[in-house]
Amino acid sequence: MDFTNFLVRKCPPTAMYIPNFITFEEEERILTQIEKTPKPKWTQLLNRRLINYGGIPHPNGMISEEIPAWLQAYVDKINNLGIFESEKANHVLVNEYLAGQGIMPHTDGPLFHPIITTLSCGSHTILEFTERQKSGVETDEAPTPKDIRYKLLLEPRSLLILKDTLYSDYLHAINECSEDTLCDRVCNFENCEAAYKMGDKMTRKTRISLTIRNVPKTSKLKIKF
Repeated sequence: MDFTNFLVRKCPPTAMYIPNFITFEEEERILTQIEKTPKPKWTQLLNRRLINYGGIPHPNGMISEEIPAWLQAYVDKINNLGIFESEKANHVLVNEYLAGQGIMPHTDGPLFHPIITTLSCGSHTILEFTERQKSGVETDEAPTPKDIRYKLLLEPRSLLILKDTLYSDYLHAINECSEDTLCDRVCNFENCEAAYKMGDKMTRKTRISLTIRNVPKTSKLKIKF
């Protein structure tokens, strides 16, 4: 696939943003399936809850688990783009963000092939980027406004692809707020489906994100204790 028209040109390499990657109907199907997920499948964190599909990534290797057919269809759709080169996505992290919830600055780290694809459902959000410390140590403090170098507006049904410098040299985060005010640090206005202007206020709703990635180190054998 030629990603030229989806390249975000106002931030470091490389972000690609595809609006309406899925239809309204596909979004509804995803949200319905997630809503039906049994409570024990969820991992509850302080500021959100999540589900791992495909296995639990681990430094010693991920024990592969089958991804449900309804979800595998979207993994296949992304794999068909050829994003992961000779690799294939084999893991999906589902995050649920209620209005006002977010995630602290982080990188996805060495457990994953250095490409992220994120599908957003249910609500928009703003992804914020700060430069990684030269020590490589991640902070658990919220970035101050002056630390935030770039922002990306993620609309419902959009697909975001991150790799290269933007993956390795920057931390990404979602601020814990219920309303976003659009500013000139948002880099992908020209890539978005809708037209926006500076100062627009956007109210968040519940957002389900599907982060679809490749875990290189995997095993299909169950560990015996």
